[in-house]
Amino acid sequence: MKFGIFYELSVPRPWTPEAEHKVYKNALEQVRLADQLGFHNVWAVEHHFLEEYSHCAAPEIFLTACAMQTERIRVGHGIVICVPEFNHPVRIAERAAVLDIVSDGRLEFGTGRSATWTELGGFRVDPDNTKKSWDEFVHCIPKMWTQERFSYDGRFFSMPSRAVLPKPYQKPHPPLWVAVSSPGTELDAADRGMGALGVSFASFQEQERKVEEYRRRIRVCEPVGLTVNDQVATVNFLYCHEDNDSAYKTGMGMVRTFNYLAGQLDMAKEVYPSRFYPVPGLLSASRRQADSPAAEKEAPEGIAVGTPERLIRELKKWESCGVDRVNFVLNAAEEIPQAAVLDSLRLFAAEVMPQFAEPEAPQAAVAGGSD
Repeated sequence: MKFGIFYELSVPRPWTPEAEHKVYKNALEQVRLADQLGFHNVWAVEHHFLEEYSHCAAPEIFLTACAMQTERIRVGHGIVICVPEFNHPVRIAERAAVLDIVSDGRLEFGTGRSATWTELGGFRVDPDNTKKSWDEFVHCIPKMWTQERFSYDGRFFSMPSRAVLPKPYQKPHPPLWVAVSSPGTELDAADRGMGALGVSFASFQEQERKVEEYRRRIRVCEPVGLTVNDQVATVNFLYCHEDNDSAYKTGMGMVRTFNYLAGQLDMAKEVYPSRFYPVPGLLSASRRQADSPAAEKEAPEGIAVGTPERLIRELKKWESCGVDRVNFVLNAAEEIPQAAVLDSLRLFAAEVMPQFAEPEAPQAAVAGGSD
């Protein structure tokens, strides 16, 4: 199982002239350290108009900064909103290709359609169309990357034959993902040969059931690209400390702040209920688990807050469910001081990550040997 970090870039009020600058600079320092420590990927969302909760409206620029300041960590553009009122598919393909080039082929390409009425309504989007436009986009973008020239006449966009340039550095193209916050989206991912990028909290039992069905369906998928990305990721919180009481107090303070900000969002399924937005997404689900009753001074089951020993135990449960990657939220509205966030990353990398490292392949015996 591989570990990554996940950014909303939340900025608490009061919004001083330095507030957003500080949040971005702190995040970049965390990414540089994560790269040095061996974290696998960094993901950044695309959100608009979400006051305090997320000021990450141009993730491709933040991720370019990440790529320029690191060497190995993969950069997850997750997610790009595949709705024409937000982004034209040609511009998506072009920006992603450039990010892949400047990162030396480290791009992970995530897709989705937005879950809040604040964003959808702000761009005058009909929620009933978002899943259809997403499906059209994810079928077309890989072709823009791999075909010399591309033309299309569809429902949500059309274009004459053109060379969409540049092409990605990775061949045939970067791994494809879709954000999973509503039941059934993991099946959409599997049917299209895409990775399931979980952005909501689920029980271990529910996660195991979803992974099993995902694996079954992706084996017989019709991929939208030229490769199949058979991977399941989930999102979690991370605060690791040698003292359990300190870990609980600081880490769960971050979780509660995150959930408070999430609770202020106008979710599309609440404002515009339809079969396309049928159930609680990212934050209602996280609130259910994060605020559930738990043992005194210990985070809820599955949440990566606590001592290294507790984190190993909880993350082994996710591993047993078939999860390939866990992406961590490190902070919320700067609730945790920057030095403590960095110390948490260091301790996690030193004590927890080695327990999930792939075993080294045995070296072949040298013929002949020595006397």
